[in-house]
Amino acid sequence: MTDPAIDGPHLPARGAGTAVRRRAALLAGASWVLAGNKRAGAATLAIHPAERTPFATTQMILAVARAGARIVAVGDRGVVLLSDDDGANFRQARFVPAQAALTTVAFADAHTGIAGGQWGVLLRTDDGGETWRLLRSDLGTDRPIFSVAYVGPDHAIAVGLWSLLLETRDGGASWQERQLAPPPGSTRADLNLTCIFGNGRTLFITAEGGKLLRSDDHGASWTYVETGYGGTFWTGTMLRDGTLLIGGLRGTIYSSTDRGSTWRPVPTDRRSSVTAFAQTADGTVVASALDGVLLTSRDDGASFVSSQRDDRLALTTVLAKGKASVVIFSKRGVAQ
Repeated sequence: MTDPAIDGPHLPARGAGTAVRRRAALLAGASWVLAGNKRAGAATLAIHPAERTPFATTQMILAVARAGARIVAVGDRGVVLLSDDDGANFRQARFVPAQAALTTVAFADAHTGIAGGQWGVLLRTDDGGETWRLLRSDLGTDRPIFSVAYVGPDHAIAVGLWSLLLETRDGGASWQERQLAPPPGSTRADLNLTCIFGNGRTLFITAEGGKLLRSDDHGASWTYVETGYGGTFWTGTMLRDGTLLIGGLRGTIYSSTDRGSTWRPVPTDRRSSVTAFAQTADGTVVASALDGVLLTSRDDGASFVSSQRDDRLALTTVLAKGKASVVIFSKRGVAQ
């Protein structure tokens, strides 16, 4: 099945095709806020704290991570959900300073984490996600953050729209924008960078146009890797045995078993775009996808079998729990 239309504002289309704009709409949601400026006689954008709501668990969730044993999920309108019983129950975080859609979250340890999203917002928590403080925003140009990853305890990299790459080496107190070289055959770096992943020293960034970036020096320098694919990659992961998986548009999954030097397509029987990967304790790999599709592999990503929910609910991300189970999230929050 093709991707369903996703409600919400489209991001600027520079350097982005229809599929990327749909993904951007899914990631960015509809959570921008206008504050009236009566003295100026015009409306101006402003950052407002997220509202606490009894319906938090039904808001669109876009990313999830572990803070020690705790599960921390983030999503539309600045919603942050916490679970201390491995996903059986969720509650809303006490305070989030931005009502922007949060599209990514990562933790350095059980206490310290960074989340990012619309309007270039970056937030930090030091209490496992209970409360957050604003590190950065850019209301002048809405270049959303799509993904963030820790490289070291105080070293993190965030990526987003139009080849946005931000780096901090002081835990998020300051962020520097790093300029990427244009991809081969292009005169400017304006790709949408969708997911950063790896093991610290070796990092990868998925992007549109079948592009993949690689760094072997903790993100100090980047090169473009040829994958052989022309569509958009949305997500990626490194399995425990070192196998690399990247996935995206129309059920596409590619695999590498030589540290990313070469890539091969992994056949799937679905056309629903892949949104996230998770590997359970017993080695099972589960990929979430739109249209209610789950893809499961028991051979380290060499092959996948699919299943589909009757409600065709768009599945946005997934997290491993227990020995062989996962917690699934969706456009309508926690998916039962």
